Amino acid sequence: MANADAAKEYGVNSALETLPTAMYLFGMGSGALFAGPLSETFGRNPVYLTSTFGYIFFVLGSALKPNFGGHVACRYLVGLFASGTLGSNGSSVQDQFSFVGRTFAFPVIAWANVAAPVIAPIAGGWIIDNDKLGWHWTEWVTLIISGTAFLISFLFLPETYLPKLLDWKAAHLRRLTNDQRYVSQHSRNLKQKSFGQRLRSRLSLPLKFIHTEPVITVLGVYLILLYTLLFTFMSGFDQIFRRAYNLSAGQTGACFGTIAAGATSFMFAVPGLYLGARRKAHLTKDATLEPEFRLYPGFLAGPLLPAALFWLGWTDVGRIPMWSVLGACFLFGLVLMALYTSSYGYIVDSYGTHAASALSAITMLRYIIAGGMAMGTRPLFTLPGFGVQWTMTVLGGVAVLLAPAPFVFWKMGPRLRRRSLFAVSPRPGPGEKE
Repeated sequence: MANADAAKEYGVNSALETLPTAMYLFGMGSGALFAGPLSETFGRNPVYLTSTFGYIFFVLGSALKPNFGGHVACRYLVGLFASGTLGSNGSSVQDQFSFVGRTFAFPVIAWANVAAPVIAPIAGGWIIDNDKLGWHWTEWVTLIISGTAFLISFLFLPETYLPKLLDWKAAHLRRLTNDQRYVSQHSRNLKQKSFGQRLRSRLSLPLKFIHTEPVITVLGVYLILLYTLLFTFMSGFDQIFRRAYNLSAGQTGACFGTIAAGATSFMFAVPGLYLGARRKAHLTKDATLEPEFRLYPGFLAGPLLPAALFWLGWTDVGRIPMWSVLGACFLFGLVLMALYTSSYGYIVDSYGTHAASALSAITMLRYIIAGGMAMGTRPLFTLPGFGVQWTMTVLGGVAVLLAPAPFVFWKMGPRLRRRSLFAVSPRPGPGEKE
């Protein structure tokens, strides 16, 4: 919401309005390469707390009044340090919950990841509309929220990575017994290699996943499309609402609430998915199911994604009431949440102990490419003869091609995991040997 005002204040071309958003996404993508592997080496908490501490300082840099180059650089570094949390939070869910428990817990984390970027512009729009505040206050409010979250995490967030917990337990037993034989496997592995060797080996994992894992490649493309759409919406709402319906910045920001409402409405389906998981697991708390169970929301959401995009594109005209476009945004929010939960849940269950590296790979892909696409698609909204209608039509056409992906993984997933070097081996199918 602040991009246009920031560009105006710094006297830069309107074509560069989306550059701060794109640089934030590039920072998220490049940082995600490190987040997962580092959390598997040092534990989740050191990554969360260290990265958030750095993130707060660069939000402060954005809130102060640098030149445009300084503002863009701060936005990149904000994204770089923010990736410490987004790159590992799915793995923290896996650390703490069984398969059945993750059915309920992961959508809560996914909701925070999906809804927050579309709730923030609601406040941002009204802040910008207030002459006494201005766009810098979008950064100050972010700083206040982030600082509070950091303090709460620093005081109360527990470590969840099991190998790290076993390191601590072994160290405690050594102190109690003075017996140096108590050493965890994780600690033993760390001693066999230098820090540089460990880091190189861990950082290469996400790149290997992109190279060798079809699950990561295809779901990565799906999530790239979703995040391209999300951040295209964020940069294109001026065209979709503000100019088409002559709305103020505050009213335009409030329109993002329909996407958040759609994402929130998916949560009503979560108890049903949880009960379904429990029944399929024969009401056993610690039972496991095949990762394909996570694909159920995607079966319905896949075909609805192009429907939402075509609906939005071809009813975004002044003579059609704005409620139609808001309905399309609501459906997009619902679909976004369903596909995000389905894709991430499938990856976490498929890759087990390697889930952090798998999530790093897919996070890196989606943010770097979405950053480039957010810049590339923004001019399409204002291109004569193209506009909102054809921009959404092109993106909807891509969504049509990707709609069968959940069905393909339902059929091919076990075979792909069996061939993978990193995935959890599936149970044999009918007629197959153990």
